[in-house]
Amino acid sequence: MKEAYTKLMKGLLELIVLTLLNTKPMHGYEIISSLRKTFGVYFGPSTIYPLLNKLEKSGYATSAWNTDTDRPKKIYTLTPKGMELLTLTKDSLNLILRKIGKTETLVVGEPVFQRIRS
Repeated sequence: MKEAYTKLMKGLLELIVLTLLNTKPMHGYEIISSLRKTFGVYFGPSTIYPLLNKLEKSGYATSAWNTDTDRPKKIYTLTPKGMELLTLTKDSLNLILRKIGKTETLVVGEPVFQRIRS
């Protein structure tokens, strides 16, 4: 079961990271920690940082260096294009849920994927 769950997480990882960025801007390690705490699955820097670069190149996220701390951190933020993708995904998931007879709808910004897991 754990293997199937990990495969599902990998398939949804881009959307999960965008959902996390929708809650607040984050640096890479914060995303890694949030994924582990929320889902119990570890995705390391070799997975997360290339994904963040991909999201940035696709226009779904932007980044800026925060130099206000002792150690500078690259902070990632959801863009309007990233929000559009989340909205489209939410609408698609809601359609799927309606088709299979579920009445609950998903709202961008809620802990959607945590609810799906339970």
